[in-house]
Amino acid sequence: MNGGTSAGTYGGTSAGTTTDDERLRRWRLVLGGGEADGTGRALTGTDAAMDSALTALYGRESRPDAKGRGRSGGLGGSAPSVARWLGDIRTYFPSSVVQVMQRDAIDRLGLATLLLEPEMLDAVEADVHLVGTLLSLNKAMPETTRETARAVVRKVVDDLEKRLATRTRATLTGALDRSARISRPRHRDIDWDRTIRANLKNYLPEHRTVVPERLVGHGRSSRAVRKEVVLCIDQSGSMAASVVYASVFGAVLASMRSIATRLVVFDTAVVDLTDRLDDPVDVLFGTQLGGGTDINRALAHCQAKIGRPADTVVVLISDLYEGGIRDEMLKRVAAMKASGVQFVALLALSDEGAPAYDRDHAAALAALGVPAFACTPDHFPEIMAAALEKRPLPIPTA
Repeated sequence: MNGGTSAGTYGGTSAGTTTDDERLRRWRLVLGGGEADGTGRALTGTDAAMDSALTALYGRESRPDAKGRGRSGGLGGSAPSVARWLGDIRTYFPSSVVQVMQRDAIDRLGLATLLLEPEMLDAVEADVHLVGTLLSLNKAMPETTRETARAVVRKVVDDLEKRLATRTRATLTGALDRSARISRPRHRDIDWDRTIRANLKNYLPEHRTVVPERLVGHGRSSRAVRKEVVLCIDQSGSMAASVVYASVFGAVLASMRSIATRLVVFDTAVVDLTDRLDDPVDVLFGTQLGGGTDINRALAHCQAKIGRPADTVVVLISDLYEGGIRDEMLKRVAAMKASGVQFVALLALSDEGAPAYDRDHAAALAALGVPAFACTPDHFPEIMAAALEKRPLPIPTA
């Protein structure tokens, strides 16, 4: 049998020269052993260790082992055994796979409470979803674990800031510069390069000059605050990843002198965390994931803080499952838009795509001229830039 061609090797065998034995090995790892797999292939060494780690998490109950004995998945209730398992999967699988297996272990085997132990936190692969789990356990977290948990959250936040901050600042600075340009500038404020480009159609060959019908100029006081951004974040349990990303973006926006940033989180209560924006880790530990949802109450708080509607962008990040007064929520959105506020509704700010959301509320917002859509962190700067410039939002197609 001849294998197909592809780059790289797998288990020491060239992917372009896959042998019968190698195929059986791969199928055995996929199928998980037992009579049903039909391979008859035994595993040894690293392969056996990988299979054991997978079986502990995904193994079906009462599946016989090679000697016909009952076999079931599970890590038991022991923190040391779980810590060993976490170390094993980090040894045998790449980081992206480890993160998926950790999330599955928390969901399938109920390991969330074990994360309250410092030695467990030292063993895990930190990612956005782990941060969300830690935040949901925040109120139950003992003091012996809190500092370790903050260190784990800090690592994830720092990595996100490195990934997102530079591009966000560059994109929004460009948007602010463009929105600050004026069409009747004083002579010293004229942007000559852009003025010439805008008037090239008025070039007079006989005079070898451009007649400027429209002047383009820089806005004055460029270092002054020109725009206000309000991030209003639903902290119900399903929004965990969005809360993490929004907190990081809030800190980035707050670091820009030309944007006054406010950050508000809500469930049935509303908490203004603006005074903590210099440290997104403090913001995250100020949230309380879970609980109900009162969007109307949160928007009422945000609306009361708006001083210059025409220069304000409100970003609501929520799955729109409203536990408060629906009609009042919609009236409040309409009132803010009528006053000149740019209103953006994001169903999620995460890498996972659109979550479950209230479609009736999304349709009602769309009727008000506020499309509701999910947004990835990489796309968020462009969304904000368009909102700051009062352009149509570049809504993702997928």
